[in-house]
Amino acid sequence: MNWSMISEILISAVRMATPLLFVALAELYSERAGLVNIGLDGIMAFGSLVGFLVCYWTGNPFLGVLCGALGGVLVNMVYAFCTITLAGQQIVYGMALNIFAPALASFIYRIVFGVSSTLAQATLMKTVSIPVLKDIPFFGKLLFDQTPMVYAVYLLVIVTVIYFNRTKSGLNFKAVGEYPKAAETMGINVIRTKYLAAIICGFLAGMGGAYLTTCYVNTYSDGIVAGRGFIALAAVIFGRWSGSGVLLACLLFGFFDALQLRLQVGTNLLPYQLFQMIPYVMTLIALTIFGSKIAGPKSSGKPYYREER
Repeated sequence: MNWSMISEILISAVRMATPLLFVALAELYSERAGLVNIGLDGIMAFGSLVGFLVCYWTGNPFLGVLCGALGGVLVNMVYAFCTITLAGQQIVYGMALNIFAPALASFIYRIVFGVSSTLAQATLMKTVSIPVLKDIPFFGKLLFDQTPMVYAVYLLVIVTVIYFNRTKSGLNFKAVGEYPKAAETMGINVIRTKYLAAIICGFLAGMGGAYLTTCYVNTYSDGIVAGRGFIALAAVIFGRWSGSGVLLACLLFGFFDALQLRLQVGTNLLPYQLFQMIPYVMTLIALTIFGSKIAGPKSSGKPYYREER
């Protein structure tokens, strides 16, 4: 393995970490308001289809990403209504979302394009190089020669860190996930905050799904999400429910995803399925080491019942 190969793996790691980071931030906002949403795979699948269809019809990847994000919000509102208004079990409805949304996306794709052995293709978003910075040795191509989606998600990490740690609104947001009844007595509208968290979660997770079909590959196929939603869940735990921690976790998982692709190309002595297991094995190891030692927001996963006045 030479320096050029290492550079290629790191550049691929940044690109592959981007959808994970969008979805992990989506789950971070959701859990900070007390909503454990394991239906991220379903939201991503629907967002990826909507993003692909809009990009295919209009030729505009940016519009595809926006519509994919709105599609994610639409799907997640089903989860929000069932878990917030009806106070249903969050894990149950999250799993239902993982079953319903990919099936709906597959059905819509077959309605639009029919059953065919060839996949429709759309326009991919082009990279945007930042002048001067892109010429920095090694780091220039790694950080400043990417698609606008990459720049947007790292800016979003900075905004998230500032919002949760330096603003009154962010502290109120976190209070809903810690002790919602106390937050209610302080004048915080818990139900509204939870719905806001669900909207943000759906928007970002749908955007992460749309990234796959507008920036990563130029087509949609069943299974395109490939369990990234569950890896994002692990990244939130591994990152200790903080924006900076989630960033590092996603970059780590993105590195192993890029590494397994490189290993597939570099050798034919072992079945490629063994290399595909690497990111998921690392996810299990991370959860085993870190998952039992830390705890997230105290009210995550618990339905909230507003008392009658």
